[in-house]
Amino acid sequence: MTIDDVPDLYPSEPTPVRLMNTIWAGAGGVHDALSTVGQLERWARQCGIPSTGPLGEDDLLLARALRDALRRLAATVVDDERPAAVDTGLSVDRALENLNGFTASCVPELRREGERGFRRDWRFSVHGFERELVGLALQADELLSERPEIRLGACYGPGCVLYYHRSRSRRGWCSPGCGNRARVARHYRRHASP
Repeated sequence: MTIDDVPDLYPSEPTPVRLMNTIWAGAGGVHDALSTVGQLERWARQCGIPSTGPLGEDDLLLARALRDALRRLAATVVDDERPAAVDTGLSVDRALENLNGFTASCVPELRREGERGFRRDWRFSVHGFERELVGLALQADELLSERPEIRLGACYGPGCVLYYHRSRSRRGWCSPGCGNRARVARHYRRHASP
C-alpha cells in the first residue's frame, strides 16, 4: 500500500458508517485511513462523493472532526467502551456540538416537484467539500436519531474497531470473517484448560 491508499471497507455501508470506519484495525494495530489529504480524496472517490475541486488540509481537519464525533456518538448509542474503538478524546457533549455545528450550516427548504408536488430539500450556507460533509452529517443525524441501538452495531470480533449498519436484526459483526474469529475465540475460551 502507498501512503494515500485507503482500504475500501464494506462499500455497502451507509456513508456515515464508512467515514467512521476510516479508523480500522489490522496488522500492527489500529490505523487511521484519513492521515493525508490524498487519503481523504481517495476515500471521497470510493464513496462516490462528488468532486468539489482539490481538497486541502482544512478539508482533512473537518472530515476527521466529523468522523471522530460520529465514532464517539455511535459508541454511546451501542454502549461500546472498547478503548481502541472510541479513543477520540471527545466527550459525548463535545461530539454533539461538533455534529450540530455541521448541521447548523443548512436549513430545510420546501421545493416544488412537478406541478402539484413538493419535496423537502436543504439550503446550505457552506460550499465545496464542507457542503458534502454537512450532507453526510445530516445522514448521520438521521442514523443516530432513529432507534440507533437497532440500526447501528459495534463489531466485537477480536481486535476489530469497526461499526456497521444492522441491515439484519441478528447481524452481530461487521463481516463474516470477524464473526468466524469471534466464534473461534469463544470456542477456544470454553475448551482451554485452566
